[in-house]
Amino acid sequence: MTRARQPERTAMTPDAVPRITALKVQNYRALKSIEIKDLTPMTVLLGPNGSGKSTVFDVFNFLSECFQSGLRHAWDRRGRARELKTRGSEGPLVIELKYRERPKTPLITYHLAIDEERGSPVVTEEWLRWTRGRGGQPFRFLDYRRGVGRVIRGEEPDAEATRIEVPLRAPDLIAVNTLGQLAEHPRVAALRDFITDWYVSYLSIDDARNQPEAGPQERLSKTGDNLPNVIQYLNERHSDRLNEIFRVLAERVPRLERVLAEAMPDGRLLLQIKDAPFDRPVLSRFASDGTLKMLAYLILLYDPEPPRFIGIEEPENFLHPRLLGPLADECRRASEHSQLLVTTHSPFFLDAMQPKEVRVLYRDEQGYTQVKRASDIEDIKDFIDEGARLGQLWSEGHFGLGDPLVRSGAPEKSRKS
Repeated sequence: MTRARQPERTAMTPDAVPRITALKVQNYRALKSIEIKDLTPMTVLLGPNGSGKSTVFDVFNFLSECFQSGLRHAWDRRGRARELKTRGSEGPLVIELKYRERPKTPLITYHLAIDEERGSPVVTEEWLRWTRGRGGQPFRFLDYRRGVGRVIRGEEPDAEATRIEVPLRAPDLIAVNTLGQLAEHPRVAALRDFITDWYVSYLSIDDARNQPEAGPQERLSKTGDNLPNVIQYLNERHSDRLNEIFRVLAERVPRLERVLAEAMPDGRLLLQIKDAPFDRPVLSRFASDGTLKMLAYLILLYDPEPPRFIGIEEPENFLHPRLLGPLADECRRASEHSQLLVTTHSPFFLDAMQPKEVRVLYRDEQGYTQVKRASDIEDIKDFIDEGARLGQLWSEGHFGLGDPLVRSGAPEKSRKS
């Protein structure tokens, strides 16, 4: 078999961006059985604390880690089956994605089922399915169980084509991640490249104040601990883009002039903030939390070679409420080249959203997470048509669910039952 050359990461036109259209999850912590359909280029998750927003967010992070670091690493980090699987659940943990590689290309379904046997994770079932041609029947062009299975080779797998047996070395290996490295499986490789490229943000202000070793790095880490390295890279390779980031940042942070990443004699990289009235810059450890967080978000959203999926959790933390509307606008612009998933409690961020882009999460009477699209909630569309803002409707309780002060936010019908 011929190994595929790893493609260089390039900025994608809107027409070339892969889009996830639906997510189905079973037996993942509070997500006993949940399906989120009709995902938009930008999707916002709302809900009270404990409703499951962070768990949905972690589904994407878990899948990303499985592809980047291996299933065993991602499984063990989350406490294995005892902590990861839904309490009292039967059967495996299941993650299922529906996606298109580009607009108007066939809808592909990726199904991954994982369980634990003798203390180790096992891929009990994994398959890729699509339909070729009008009126055709969907068929699986990759189908595996416990490391044993078959795959159809070629650019456009056909239902009549020969399925090749390609055993994996171990039952904890993910077939898409393994076979996606081979040139003869381009559809499998496309999914592998897509998931491996995901960026799920857990920005930490303390980590962003870090003084790492000097050396340019293309992409911000999940925690932002390499923020100075990314600024160094942008300054060397994309100075126009970095100047644009500084221009936008200066509009949001009064009197800010520039951010500097300076290499020190001991090899560390020092991040400094320069204010216009003063001659000397301030070390990043003395800069405001909001300044550093806004800088990190702008670097992520203005990435000249952006991730194809971006997850941002609670962007309102450390930021002034009036900055959240402009940040939401930046996210929307970024969604032309990346698919975004954002969790938030902020009505200010929500004001920039459309009802079809918002999902409200809540716990049912059994304690499991359920989801409803804001545009499907009664009267929301009428309120919006009359000029109401979505954030205002949310904060005033007009959604009828997701209210943390009313029995875990369950909808009215459930509360009466």
